[in-house]
Amino acid sequence: MQVNISARHGELTGHDQQVIQEKAEKVRRLFDRVNAVEVIVDFQQKGATMVEINVSAEHAPDFVAKASAPTVLSALDGAIQKVEQQLRKFKEKLTGHKAPGVKHIPAADQPE
Repeated sequence: MQVNISARHGELTGHDQQVIQEKAEKVRRLFDRVNAVEVIVDFQQKGATMVEINVSAEHAPDFVAKASAPTVLSALDGAIQKVEQQLRKFKEKLTGHKAPGVKHIPAADQPE
């Protein structure tokens, strides 16, 4: 899995980059088909940092989440939470909407 980290209108510290890398790699534990994660940190507004996460996976639409907070790590936590929720919902749609088998259909009461 490929993780790209970029910053707009500022620079990230080495510690922040390392934490972003670790948290972005954990997204794969939710959905095995994840190919790439792109994290964009925007420092344009004073007092608020915006983090955008784009996750691309095989045979699935791209998942995008944005969060804004005073610090990079708190904004990252909010965006990761949103992406994880999207991945869980998509995976549930893939695995949870199967029709029950014939054996599991209750027999209709027949008149005597």
